[in-house]
Amino acid sequence: MQDTIDYEARIKAIYREHYRDVYQYLYYFTGKREHAEDLTQEVFIRVLDALARYEERSSVKTWILHIAKHVAIDDYRKRRVQSLFGMELLKGLPSLLGRPEAELASKEEQLEIEQAMQRMKPHHRNVLILRGIKAYSIRETAEILGTSEAKVRVDFHRATKELKKVLHVDWIGGLANEYSK
Repeated sequence: MQDTIDYEARIKAIYREHYRDVYQYLYYFTGKREHAEDLTQEVFIRVLDALARYEERSSVKTWILHIAKHVAIDDYRKRRVQSLFGMELLKGLPSLLGRPEAELASKEEQLEIEQAMQRMKPHHRNVLILRGIKAYSIRETAEILGTSEAKVRVDFHRATKELKKVLHVDWIGGLANEYSK
């Protein structure tokens, strides 16, 4: 009975500690709050299923975000196939009507960045979210993505270059600050 209580307490602690990071990561990846909530639930279901097999070769955070990466990419592939057949096109775009001017300009800039990120390759989007927005170290990002630190550096450089090109800017100031709230 004590083992069950300890296991439940461990699960609750993991959820409380890592829910926000997982949700934010998935929100940045998908660009949709409700969808990120659904995927976050899927991540924690997978974490619960795999917790007994967790070998502690990396931190719990990197292990969970590694699972989140796989959930995001699986979902991306599924949605890409669906979009080829015309399903769920442009569903749920928020209205920009009725907002004060300053907030509207800020929301439009944020929406422009989010839309630009949605057009990026998933591995560029992943590294941009983890390094540029969430400000994880190169080592943590490499562990989460299951790749080398050198590849993280190269992909981050290419991703920021691609984003700058899409947004037509010389420098993306405040990207991490604006999205890390």
